[in-house]
Amino acid sequence: MGAEAVNQWLFNTDTVDKMLALLMARGHKVAGGDRLGKTIVFAKNQQHAEFIAERFNANYPQYRGEFARVITFKTEYAQSLIDAFAQKDRAPHIAISVDMLDTGIDVPEVVNLVFFKIVRSKAKFWQMVGRGTRLCKDLYGPDQDKKDFFIFDFCQNLEFFSQELEGSEGALVQPLSQRLFNARLELLGVLDQRLATQGVAEDTPPALALTEGAIRNEIAALLHRKVEGMPLANFMVRPQRRWVETWAQADAWKQPTAEQLAEVSEHLSGLPTSVRDNDEDAKRFDALMMGTQLALLRQEPALARLQTRVQQLASGLLELANVPSVREHLLLIEAIAGEEWWQDVTLPILEQARRKLRGLIKLIEKTSRKVVYTDFEDALGETTEVDLPLVASAVDFDRFRAKAKIFLRAHEDRLALHKLRRNQPLTATDLTELEALLHEAGGSDRDIERARALHTSLPLFIRSLVGLDRGAATAAFAGLIATGTASAGQLQFVEEIVRHLTEHGAMPAERLYESPFTDIHAQGPDGVFDTQRVEQLFKALEQFALQEAA
Repeated sequence: MGAEAVNQWLFNTDTVDKMLALLMARGHKVAGGDRLGKTIVFAKNQQHAEFIAERFNANYPQYRGEFARVITFKTEYAQSLIDAFAQKDRAPHIAISVDMLDTGIDVPEVVNLVFFKIVRSKAKFWQMVGRGTRLCKDLYGPDQDKKDFFIFDFCQNLEFFSQELEGSEGALVQPLSQRLFNARLELLGVLDQRLATQGVAEDTPPALALTEGAIRNEIAALLHRKVEGMPLANFMVRPQRRWVETWAQADAWKQPTAEQLAEVSEHLSGLPTSVRDNDEDAKRFDALMMGTQLALLRQEPALARLQTRVQQLASGLLELANVPSVREHLLLIEAIAGEEWWQDVTLPILEQARRKLRGLIKLIEKTSRKVVYTDFEDALGETTEVDLPLVASAVDFDRFRAKAKIFLRAHEDRLALHKLRRNQPLTATDLTELEALLHEAGGSDRDIERARALHTSLPLFIRSLVGLDRGAATAAFAGLIATGTASAGQLQFVEEIVRHLTEHGAMPAERLYESPFTDIHAQGPDGVFDTQRVEQLFKALEQFALQEAA
Protein backbone atom coordinates (compact mmCIF):
# COMPACT_ATOMS: atom_id res chain seq x y z
CA MET A 1 0.00 0.00 0.00
CA GLY A 2 1.49 3.35 -1.04
CA ALA A 3 1.90 6.34 1.27
CA GLU A 4 -1.16 8.08 -0.20
CA ALA A 5 -3.33 4.98 0.25
CA VAL A 6 -2.12 4.51 3.82
CA ASN A 7 -2.94 8.12 4.59
CA GLN A 8 -6.47 7.77 3.19
CA TRP A 9 -6.99 4.58 5.17
CA LEU A 10 -5.84 6.13 8.46
CA PHE A 11 -8.17 9.09 7.98
CA ASN A 12 -11.12 7.02 6.76
CA THR A 13 -14.14 7.54 9.05
CA ASP A 14 -15.29 3.93 8.90
CA THR A 15 -11.78 2.66 9.63
CA VAL A 16 -11.40 4.80 12.74
CA ASP A 17 -14.93 3.97 13.91
CA LYS A 18 -14.25 0.26 13.61
CA MET A 19 -10.93 0.60 15.42
CA LEU A 20 -12.67 2.37 18.30
CA ALA A 21 -15.49 -0.20 18.35
CA LEU A 22 -12.98 -3.05 18.61
CA LEU A 23 -11.04 -1.28 21.34
CA MET A 24 -14.14 -0.47 23.40
CA ALA A 25 -15.55 -3.99 23.01
CA ARG A 26 -12.38 -6.07 23.39
CA GLY A 27 -9.98 -3.93 25.41
CA HIS A 28 -9.16 -4.72 29.01
CA LYS A 29 -11.83 -3.23 31.30
CA VAL A 30 -11.71 -2.01 34.90
CA ALA A 31 -14.38 -0.85 37.39
CA GLY A 32 -16.18 -4.20 37.28
CA GLY A 33 -15.87 -4.32 33.49
CA ASP A 34 -17.78 -1.07 32.99
CA ARG A 35 -14.91 1.18 31.95
CA LEU A 36 -12.11 0.74 29.46
CA GLY A 37 -8.77 0.51 31.24
CA LYS A 38 -6.04 3.10 30.68
CA THR A 39 -5.23 3.07 26.97
CA ILE A 40 -2.63 4.75 24.75
CA VAL A 41 -3.45 5.21 21.07
CA PHE A 42 -0.34 5.90 18.96
CA ALA A 43 -1.46 8.19 16.12
CA LYS A 44 0.41 9.23 12.96
CA ASN A 45 0.39 13.00 13.45
CA GLN A 46 -1.44 15.84 15.19
CA GLN A 47 -4.21 15.95 12.59
CA HIS A 48 -4.70 12.19 12.82
CA ALA A 49 -4.87 12.32 16.64
CA GLU A 50 -7.49 15.07 16.51
CA PHE A 51 -9.50 13.10 13.94
CA ILE A 52 -9.51 10.01 16.21
CA ALA A 53 -10.68 12.14 19.16
CA GLU A 54 -13.39 13.69 16.99
CA ARG A 55 -14.71 10.26 15.94
CA PHE A 56 -14.63 9.02 19.55
CA ASN A 57 -16.71 11.98 20.72
CA ALA A 58 -19.17 11.45 17.87
CA ASN A 59 -19.62 7.77 18.68
CA TYR A 60 -19.56 8.12 22.47
CA PRO A 61 -21.27 11.45 23.20
CA GLN A 62 -21.80 10.47 26.84
CA TYR A 63 -17.99 10.61 27.30
CA ARG A 64 -17.48 13.63 25.07
CA GLY A 65 -14.49 15.83 25.81
CA GLU A 66 -13.16 13.94 28.84
CA PHE A 67 -12.72 10.20 28.34
CA ALA A 68 -10.38 10.39 25.30
CA ARG A 69 -7.93 13.28 24.99
CA VAL A 70 -5.21 14.23 22.54
CA ILE A 71 -1.87 14.56 24.36
CA THR A 72 0.94 15.81 22.14
CA PHE A 73 3.67 18.42 22.30
CA LYS A 74 1.18 20.87 20.80
CA THR A 75 -1.44 20.21 23.50
CA GLU A 76 -1.94 23.08 25.92
CA TYR A 77 -1.47 21.94 29.53
CA ALA A 78 -0.19 18.56 28.26
CA GLN A 79 1.57 17.78 31.56
CA SER A 80 -1.68 18.30 33.50
CA LEU A 81 -3.41 15.81 31.20
CA ILE A 82 -0.54 13.33 31.65
CA ASP A 83 -0.80 13.71 35.44
CA ALA A 84 -4.57 13.06 35.27
CA PHE A 85 -4.05 10.06 32.93
CA ALA A 86 -1.62 8.61 35.48
CA GLN A 87 -4.34 8.54 38.16
CA LYS A 88 -6.34 5.31 38.21
CA ASP A 89 -9.89 6.69 38.36
CA ARG A 90 -9.45 10.10 36.71
CA ALA A 91 -10.16 10.96 33.07
CA PRO A 92 -8.75 10.83 30.49
CA HIS A 93 -8.73 7.05 30.18
CA ILE A 94 -7.65 7.08 26.52
CA ALA A 95 -4.55 9.12 25.66
CA ILE A 96 -4.20 9.76 21.91
CA SER A 97 -0.56 10.60 21.37
CA VAL A 98 1.94 11.51 18.70
CA ASP A 99 5.48 10.71 19.94
CA MET A 100 4.97 12.33 23.36
CA LEU A 101 3.82 9.14 25.16
CA ASP A 102 5.81 6.69 23.04
CA THR A 103 8.62 6.62 25.60
CA GLY A 104 9.27 7.75 29.14
CA ILE A 105 5.74 7.78 30.56
CA ASP A 106 5.32 5.34 33.45
CA VAL A 107 1.66 4.48 34.15
CA PRO A 108 1.30 0.91 35.52
CA GLU A 109 -2.49 1.07 34.93
CA VAL A 110 -2.03 1.07 31.12
CA VAL A 111 -3.56 -2.18 29.83
CA ASN A 112 -4.28 -1.39 26.16
CA LEU A 113 -1.90 -0.13 23.47
CA VAL A 114 -3.27 0.77 20.04
CA PHE A 115 -0.75 1.01 17.18
CA PHE A 116 -2.51 3.17 14.61
CA LYS A 117 0.63 4.28 12.84
CA ILE A 118 3.47 2.55 11.05
CA VAL A 119 6.66 2.14 13.10
CA ARG A 120 9.85 1.06 11.38
CA SER A 121 12.41 1.51 14.16
CA LYS A 122 12.67 -1.66 16.22
CA ALA A 123 14.10 0.21 19.21
CA LYS A 124 11.25 2.72 19.06
CA PHE A 125 8.68 -0.06 18.67
CA TRP A 126 9.83 -1.89 21.81
CA GLN A 127 9.96 1.37 23.74
CA MET A 128 6.32 1.90 22.80
CA VAL A 129 5.42 -1.67 23.85
CA GLY A 130 7.18 -0.96 27.15
CA ARG A 131 4.37 1.48 28.06
CA GLY A 132 2.23 -1.56 28.93
CA THR A 133 4.72 -3.85 30.67
CA ARG A 134 4.52 -2.45 34.22
CA LEU A 135 2.60 -4.67 36.67
CA CYS A 136 -0.15 -3.14 38.80
CA LYS A 137 -1.62 -4.64 41.99
CA ASP A 138 -5.38 -4.78 42.62
CA LEU A 139 -6.13 -3.11 39.27
CA TYR A 140 -9.31 -5.11 38.65
CA GLY A 141 -10.31 -5.43 42.31
CA PRO A 142 -8.87 -6.82 45.58
CA ASP A 143 -6.24 -9.47 44.74
CA GLN A 144 -6.99 -9.08 41.00
CA ASP A 145 -3.66 -7.82 39.69
CA LYS A 146 -2.64 -6.75 36.20
CA LYS A 147 -0.96 -9.77 34.62
CA ASP A 148 -0.88 -8.76 30.94
CA PHE A 149 -1.85 -6.07 28.47
CA PHE A 150 -3.38 -5.99 24.99
CA ILE A 151 -1.78 -4.70 21.81
CA PHE A 152 -4.14 -3.66 19.01
CA ASP A 153 -1.91 -3.43 15.95
CA PHE A 154 -3.71 -1.99 12.93
CA CYS A 155 -0.58 -1.31 10.86
CA GLN A 156 1.18 -4.71 10.78
CA ASN A 157 4.06 -3.55 12.97
CA LEU A 158 4.26 -6.93 14.73
CA GLU A 159 4.36 -8.65 11.36
CA PHE A 160 7.12 -6.30 10.15
CA PHE A 161 9.27 -7.08 13.19
CA SER A 162 8.28 -10.80 12.99
CA GLN A 163 6.94 -10.79 16.54
CA GLU A 164 4.39 -13.55 17.13
CA LEU A 165 2.92 -12.50 20.46
CA GLU A 166 0.36 -14.63 22.27
CA GLY A 167 -3.10 -14.00 20.82
CA SER A 168 -6.23 -13.20 22.78
CA GLU A 169 -9.94 -12.93 22.16
CA GLY A 170 -10.02 -9.81 24.31
CA ALA A 171 -12.22 -9.15 27.32
CA LEU A 172 -15.21 -11.53 27.26
CA VAL A 173 -16.56 -11.33 30.82
CA GLN A 174 -19.82 -9.40 30.91
CA PRO A 175 -19.36 -5.89 32.36
CA LEU A 176 -20.98 -5.24 35.73
CA SER A 177 -23.58 -2.88 34.21
CA GLN A 178 -24.60 -5.53 31.70
CA ARG A 179 -24.93 -8.14 34.45
CA LEU A 180 -27.09 -5.72 36.44
CA PHE A 181 -29.25 -4.99 33.38
CA ASN A 182 -29.84 -8.72 32.89
CA ALA A 183 -30.50 -9.30 36.60
CA ARG A 184 -33.17 -6.60 36.53
CA LEU A 185 -34.75 -8.22 33.45
CA GLU A 186 -34.77 -11.54 35.29
CA LEU A 187 -36.29 -10.01 38.41
CA LEU A 188 -38.91 -8.24 36.30
CA GLY A 189 -39.92 -11.53 34.70
CA VAL A 190 -40.19 -13.36 38.04
CA LEU A 191 -42.26 -10.55 39.58
CA ASP A 192 -44.61 -10.45 36.61
CA GLN A 193 -45.25 -14.18 37.05
CA ARG A 194 -45.91 -13.76 40.78
CA LEU A 195 -48.19 -10.77 40.31
CA ALA A 196 -50.18 -12.58 37.62
CA THR A 197 -50.53 -15.68 39.81
CA GLN A 198 -51.49 -13.70 42.91
CA GLY A 199 -53.80 -11.39 40.98
CA VAL A 200 -52.12 -8.29 42.43
CA ALA A 201 -52.69 -5.00 40.63
CA GLU A 202 -49.62 -3.54 38.94
CA ASP A 203 -50.49 0.08 39.67
CA THR A 204 -47.84 1.83 41.72
CA PRO A 205 -49.10 2.30 45.30
CA PRO A 206 -48.27 5.37 47.42
CA ALA A 207 -44.54 6.09 47.68
CA LEU A 208 -44.26 4.82 51.25
CA ALA A 209 -45.83 1.45 50.43
CA LEU A 210 -42.90 -0.60 49.11
CA THR A 211 -44.66 -3.64 47.68
CA GLU A 212 -43.69 -6.19 45.05
CA GLY A 213 -45.83 -4.31 42.55
CA ALA A 214 -44.07 -1.04 43.28
CA ILE A 215 -40.64 -2.69 43.03
CA ARG A 216 -41.62 -4.24 39.70
CA ASN A 217 -42.68 -0.90 38.24
CA GLU A 218 -39.55 0.87 39.45
CA ILE A 219 -37.35 -1.81 37.82
CA ALA A 220 -39.28 -1.42 34.56
CA ALA A 221 -38.94 2.38 34.72
CA LEU A 222 -35.17 2.17 35.26
CA LEU A 223 -34.73 -0.27 32.36
CA HIS A 224 -36.85 2.00 30.18
CA ARG A 225 -34.67 5.02 31.03
CA LYS A 226 -31.51 3.07 30.24
CA VAL A 227 -32.80 2.07 26.80
CA GLU A 228 -34.02 5.62 26.22
CA GLY A 229 -30.48 6.81 26.91
CA MET A 230 -28.87 4.58 24.25
CA PRO A 231 -27.50 6.97 21.55
CA LEU A 232 -28.57 5.87 18.08
CA ALA A 233 -25.56 7.69 16.60
CA ASN A 234 -23.24 5.22 18.33
CA PHE A 235 -21.99 2.51 15.98
CA MET A 236 -22.59 -0.20 18.60
CA VAL A 237 -26.18 0.96 19.07
CA ARG A 238 -26.95 1.62 15.40
CA PRO A 239 -27.29 -2.07 14.35
CA GLN A 240 -29.84 -2.57 17.19
CA ARG A 241 -31.86 0.52 16.23
CA ARG A 242 -35.13 -1.40 15.80
CA TRP A 243 -34.87 -2.86 19.33
CA VAL A 244 -33.85 0.42 20.89
CA GLU A 245 -36.75 2.32 19.33
CA THR A 246 -39.23 -0.35 20.42
CA TRP A 247 -38.08 -0.55 24.05
CA ALA A 248 -37.54 3.19 24.38
CA GLN A 249 -41.35 3.37 24.55
CA ALA A 250 -42.71 3.20 28.12
CA ASP A 251 -45.70 1.07 27.06
CA ALA A 252 -43.40 -1.74 25.92
CA TRP A 253 -42.50 -2.41 29.57
CA LYS A 254 -46.06 -2.85 30.84
CA GLN A 255 -46.53 -6.56 30.13
CA PRO A 256 -43.47 -8.03 28.37
CA THR A 257 -43.40 -11.77 27.79
CA ALA A 258 -40.52 -13.99 28.85
CA GLU A 259 -39.49 -14.33 25.19
CA GLN A 260 -39.44 -10.55 24.75
CA LEU A 261 -37.30 -10.07 27.85
CA ALA A 262 -34.86 -12.67 26.51
CA GLU A 263 -34.63 -10.73 23.24
CA VAL A 264 -34.03 -7.48 25.13
CA SER A 265 -31.18 -9.16 26.99
CA GLU A 266 -29.65 -10.43 23.75
CA HIS A 267 -29.90 -7.19 21.78
CA LEU A 268 -29.74 -4.36 24.33
CA SER A 269 -28.08 -5.41 27.60
CA GLY A 270 -24.51 -4.69 26.46
CA LEU A 271 -25.10 -1.34 24.72
CA PRO A 272 -23.78 1.99 26.04
CA THR A 273 -26.27 4.36 27.65
CA SER A 274 -26.19 7.86 29.05
CA VAL A 275 -27.96 6.61 32.21
CA ARG A 276 -24.95 5.52 34.25
CA ASP A 277 -23.99 4.92 37.87
CA ASN A 278 -20.28 5.39 38.58
CA ASP A 279 -20.27 3.91 42.11
CA GLU A 280 -18.68 0.53 41.40
CA ASP A 281 -19.02 -0.71 44.99
CA ALA A 282 -22.72 0.21 45.12
CA LYS A 283 -23.31 -1.62 41.84
CA ARG A 284 -21.56 -4.75 43.12
CA PHE A 285 -23.80 -4.60 46.18
CA ASP A 286 -26.85 -4.18 43.92
CA ALA A 287 -25.83 -7.32 42.02
CA LEU A 288 -25.42 -9.26 45.28
CA MET A 289 -28.78 -8.10 46.63
CA MET A 290 -30.62 -8.80 43.38
CA GLY A 291 -29.15 -12.28 43.34
CA THR A 292 -30.39 -12.68 46.92
CA GLN A 293 -33.86 -11.43 45.94
CA LEU A 294 -34.07 -13.87 43.03
CA ALA A 295 -32.92 -16.77 45.23
CA LEU A 296 -35.57 -15.83 47.80
CA LEU A 297 -38.39 -15.62 45.26
CA ARG A 298 -37.37 -18.91 43.65
CA GLN A 299 -36.67 -20.60 46.99
CA GLU A 300 -33.20 -21.65 45.82
CA PRO A 301 -30.57 -23.26 48.09
CA ALA A 302 -28.15 -20.49 47.05
CA LEU A 303 -30.03 -18.13 49.37
CA ALA A 304 -28.03 -19.32 52.42
CA ARG A 305 -24.71 -18.63 50.69
CA LEU A 306 -25.85 -15.18 49.51
CA GLN A 307 -27.22 -14.38 52.98
CA THR A 308 -23.78 -15.07 54.46
CA ARG A 309 -22.16 -12.70 51.96
CA VAL A 310 -24.59 -9.90 52.84
CA GLN A 311 -24.00 -10.54 56.55
CA GLN A 312 -20.23 -10.27 56.00
CA LEU A 313 -20.67 -6.82 54.46
CA ALA A 314 -22.98 -5.76 57.29
CA SER A 315 -20.34 -6.90 59.79
CA GLY A 316 -17.81 -4.80 57.91
CA LEU A 317 -20.07 -1.76 58.26
CA LEU A 318 -20.41 -2.39 62.01
CA GLU A 319 -16.67 -1.73 62.25
CA LEU A 320 -17.45 1.81 61.02
CA ALA A 321 -20.09 2.64 63.60
CA ASN A 322 -18.41 5.99 64.33
CA VAL A 323 -19.03 7.21 60.76
CA PRO A 324 -22.20 9.39 60.82
CA SER A 325 -23.71 7.93 57.63
CA VAL A 326 -23.24 4.41 59.03
CA ARG A 327 -24.49 5.32 62.50
CA GLU A 328 -27.72 6.58 60.91
CA HIS A 329 -28.56 3.01 59.82
CA LEU A 330 -26.84 1.16 62.67
CA LEU A 331 -29.94 -0.69 63.91
CA LEU A 332 -30.66 -1.99 60.42
CA ILE A 333 -27.01 -3.01 59.90
CA GLU A 334 -26.90 -4.86 63.23
CA ALA A 335 -30.12 -6.67 62.31
CA ILE A 336 -28.80 -7.72 58.89
CA ALA A 337 -25.56 -8.99 60.46
CA GLY A 338 -27.60 -11.24 62.78
CA GLU A 339 -29.86 -14.19 62.10
CA GLU A 340 -33.32 -13.15 63.29
CA TRP A 341 -33.79 -10.51 60.56
CA TRP A 342 -33.47 -13.22 57.91
CA GLN A 343 -36.10 -15.58 59.36
CA ASP A 344 -39.10 -13.96 57.69
CA VAL A 345 -37.34 -11.72 55.19
CA THR A 346 -39.34 -10.59 52.15
CA LEU A 347 -38.50 -8.97 48.84
CA PRO A 348 -39.56 -5.46 50.01
CA ILE A 349 -37.41 -5.84 53.16
CA LEU A 350 -34.38 -6.83 51.05
CA GLU A 351 -35.05 -3.99 48.63
CA GLN A 352 -35.27 -1.44 51.42
CA ALA A 353 -31.94 -2.70 52.81
CA ARG A 354 -30.34 -2.50 49.36
CA ARG A 355 -31.39 1.13 48.92
CA LYS A 356 -30.23 2.23 52.36
CA LEU A 357 -26.85 0.48 52.39
CA ARG A 358 -25.64 0.61 48.76
CA GLY A 359 -24.01 4.00 49.23
CA LEU A 360 -22.12 2.87 52.35
CA ILE A 361 -20.32 -0.17 50.92
CA LYS A 362 -17.46 1.92 49.52
CA LEU A 363 -16.50 2.81 53.10
CA ILE A 364 -15.45 -0.77 53.86
CA GLU A 365 -11.79 -1.60 53.28
CA LYS A 366 -11.41 -3.43 49.95
CA THR A 367 -9.48 -6.25 51.64
CA SER A 368 -12.56 -6.90 53.79
CA ARG A 369 -14.79 -7.15 50.71
CA LYS A 370 -12.72 -9.42 48.52
CA VAL A 371 -14.24 -12.66 49.89
CA VAL A 372 -17.76 -11.41 49.16
CA TYR A 373 -17.60 -10.42 45.49
CA THR A 374 -16.48 -12.51 42.55
CA ASP A 375 -16.58 -11.63 38.85
CA PHE A 376 -16.23 -14.99 37.15
CA GLU A 377 -19.17 -16.74 35.51
CA ASP A 378 -20.07 -20.06 37.09
CA ALA A 379 -20.26 -23.25 35.06
CA LEU A 380 -22.55 -25.22 37.33
CA GLY A 381 -22.60 -28.98 37.50
CA GLU A 382 -24.61 -31.16 39.88
CA THR A 383 -25.54 -29.18 42.98
CA THR A 384 -24.58 -30.55 46.39
CA GLU A 385 -24.96 -28.65 49.64
CA VAL A 386 -22.05 -29.01 52.07
CA ASP A 387 -22.08 -27.55 55.56
CA LEU A 388 -18.81 -25.83 56.43
CA PRO A 389 -18.97 -25.12 60.17
CA LEU A 390 -15.54 -23.46 60.25
CA VAL A 391 -16.62 -20.88 57.68
CA ALA A 392 -19.86 -20.23 59.52
CA SER A 393 -18.06 -19.86 62.85
CA ALA A 394 -15.57 -17.44 61.30
CA VAL A 395 -18.45 -15.25 60.10
CA ASP A 396 -20.08 -15.46 63.57
CA PHE A 397 -16.80 -14.47 65.22
CA ASP A 398 -16.40 -11.48 62.89
CA ARG A 399 -19.89 -10.32 63.88
CA PHE A 400 -19.03 -10.76 67.58
CA ARG A 401 -15.81 -8.82 67.14
CA ALA A 402 -17.65 -5.91 65.47
CA LYS A 403 -20.32 -5.79 68.18
CA ALA A 404 -17.72 -6.08 70.96
CA LYS A 405 -15.75 -3.18 69.51
CA ILE A 406 -18.81 -0.90 69.61
CA PHE A 407 -19.77 -2.03 73.13
CA LEU A 408 -16.28 -1.69 74.62
CA ARG A 409 -15.66 1.75 73.15
CA ALA A 410 -18.92 2.86 74.72
CA HIS A 411 -17.80 1.56 78.16
CA GLU A 412 -14.22 2.81 78.37
CA ASP A 413 -14.95 4.15 81.87
CA ARG A 414 -14.88 0.61 83.32
CA LEU A 415 -11.86 0.36 85.65
CA ALA A 416 -10.26 -2.71 84.05
CA LEU A 417 -10.69 -1.27 80.57
CA HIS A 418 -9.34 2.09 81.72
CA LYS A 419 -6.19 0.39 83.08
CA LEU A 420 -5.79 -1.76 79.98
CA ARG A 421 -5.85 1.23 77.61
CA ARG A 422 -3.23 3.01 79.72
CA ASN A 423 -0.98 -0.07 79.88
CA GLN A 424 -1.25 -0.31 83.67
CA PRO A 425 -0.73 -3.67 85.47
CA LEU A 426 -3.85 -5.84 85.58
CA THR A 427 -4.94 -7.89 88.59
CA ALA A 428 -6.82 -11.18 88.57
CA THR A 429 -9.99 -9.19 89.33
CA ASP A 430 -9.33 -7.01 86.31
CA LEU A 431 -8.98 -10.06 84.06
CA THR A 432 -12.29 -11.43 85.36
CA GLU A 433 -13.98 -8.07 84.68
CA LEU A 434 -12.60 -7.96 81.11
CA GLU A 435 -14.01 -11.42 80.37
CA ALA A 436 -17.35 -10.36 81.86
CA LEU A 437 -17.35 -7.32 79.54
CA LEU A 438 -17.05 -9.59 76.52
CA HIS A 439 -20.02 -11.63 77.75
CA GLU A 440 -21.98 -8.40 78.16
CA ALA A 441 -21.10 -7.53 74.57
CA GLY A 442 -22.87 -10.72 73.45
CA GLY A 443 -19.90 -13.08 73.28
CA SER A 444 -20.31 -16.81 73.89
CA ASP A 445 -17.76 -19.01 75.66
CA ARG A 446 -16.65 -20.23 72.22
CA ASP A 447 -16.15 -16.63 71.00
CA ILE A 448 -14.04 -15.80 74.03
CA GLU A 449 -11.89 -18.92 73.68
CA ARG A 450 -11.34 -18.15 70.03
CA ALA A 451 -10.38 -14.56 70.89
CA ARG A 452 -7.87 -15.84 73.43
CA ALA A 453 -6.39 -18.32 70.93
CA LEU A 454 -6.09 -15.82 68.09
CA HIS A 455 -4.47 -13.08 70.15
CA THR A 456 -2.45 -15.12 72.74
CA SER A 457 -4.32 -13.35 75.52
CA LEU A 458 -7.75 -11.88 76.23
CA PRO A 459 -6.38 -8.44 77.21
CA LEU A 460 -4.50 -8.24 73.92
CA PHE A 461 -7.68 -9.10 71.98
CA ILE A 462 -9.62 -6.42 73.83
CA ARG A 463 -6.95 -3.82 73.28
CA SER A 464 -6.92 -4.63 69.57
CA LEU A 465 -10.53 -3.41 69.61
CA VAL A 466 -10.21 -0.32 71.82
CA GLY A 467 -6.62 0.69 71.09
CA LEU A 468 -4.08 2.20 73.44
CA ASP A 469 -4.35 5.57 75.14
CA ARG A 470 -2.23 8.03 73.14
CA GLY A 471 -0.56 9.38 76.25
CA ALA A 472 0.55 5.90 77.31
CA ALA A 473 1.86 5.14 73.83
CA THR A 474 3.78 8.43 73.66
CA ALA A 475 5.28 7.96 77.15
CA ALA A 476 6.80 4.61 76.17
CA PHE A 477 9.04 6.31 73.59
CA ALA A 478 9.81 9.51 75.53
CA GLY A 479 13.42 8.48 76.17
CA LEU A 480 14.05 7.29 72.63
CA ILE A 481 14.68 10.69 71.06
CA ALA A 482 16.30 13.68 72.69
CA THR A 483 14.13 16.78 72.86
CA GLY A 484 15.15 19.39 70.33
CA THR A 485 17.76 17.21 68.61
CA ALA A 486 15.60 14.58 66.90
CA SER A 487 15.58 14.54 63.10
CA ALA A 488 12.37 14.91 61.12
CA GLY A 489 12.60 11.24 60.12
CA GLN A 490 12.88 10.10 63.76
CA LEU A 491 9.92 12.22 64.83
CA GLN A 492 7.82 10.89 61.95
CA PHE A 493 8.87 7.31 62.72
CA VAL A 494 7.78 7.55 66.37
CA GLU A 495 4.56 9.31 65.38
CA GLU A 496 3.67 6.41 63.04
CA ILE A 497 4.32 3.91 65.87
CA VAL A 498 2.14 5.89 68.29
CA ARG A 499 -0.63 6.14 65.69
CA HIS A 500 -0.56 2.37 65.14
CA LEU A 501 -0.63 1.59 68.86
CA THR A 502 -3.45 4.07 69.48
CA GLU A 503 -5.54 2.27 66.89
CA HIS A 504 -4.51 -1.39 67.36
CA GLY A 505 -3.17 -1.61 70.92
CA ALA A 506 0.04 -3.53 70.11
CA MET A 507 2.50 -4.05 67.29
CA PRO A 508 5.03 -6.81 66.51
CA ALA A 509 8.58 -5.56 65.91
CA GLU A 510 8.68 -6.98 62.38
CA ARG A 511 5.96 -4.50 61.43
CA LEU A 512 8.65 -1.79 61.58
CA TYR A 513 10.11 -3.17 58.36
CA GLU A 514 6.92 -2.63 56.37
CA SER A 515 5.08 0.42 55.03
CA PRO A 516 4.57 3.16 56.26
CA PHE A 517 7.88 2.80 58.11
CA THR A 518 9.84 1.79 55.02
CA ASP A 519 8.33 4.83 53.29
CA ILE A 520 10.31 6.95 55.77
CA HIS A 521 13.51 4.94 55.17
CA ALA A 522 13.95 1.82 53.04
CA GLN A 523 15.82 0.08 55.92
CA GLY A 524 13.06 0.74 58.44
CA PRO A 525 14.27 1.63 61.97
CA ASP A 526 17.87 0.70 61.13
CA GLY A 527 18.06 3.59 58.70
CA VAL A 528 16.64 6.13 61.17
CA PHE A 529 18.13 5.18 64.58
CA ASP A 530 21.44 3.84 65.78
CA THR A 531 21.73 0.22 66.99
CA GLN A 532 21.23 1.06 70.67
CA ARG A 533 18.03 3.02 70.01
CA VAL A 534 16.67 0.25 67.76
CA GLU A 535 17.07 -2.15 70.71
CA GLN A 536 15.24 0.35 72.94
CA LEU A 537 12.49 0.56 70.34
CA PHE A 538 12.02 -3.22 70.33
CA LYS A 539 11.87 -3.35 74.15
CA ALA A 540 9.32 -0.54 74.22
CA LEU A 541 7.08 -2.50 71.83
CA GLU A 542 7.44 -5.71 73.87
CA GLN A 543 5.78 -4.11 76.89
CA PHE A 544 2.53 -3.83 74.91
CA ALA A 545 2.46 -7.57 74.04
CA LEU A 546 0.21 -8.54 76.94
CA GLN A 547 0.15 -12.10 78.21
CA GLU A 548 -2.74 -13.79 80.01
CA ALA A 549 -0.74 -13.96 83.21
CA ALA A 550 -0.29 -10.19 83.31
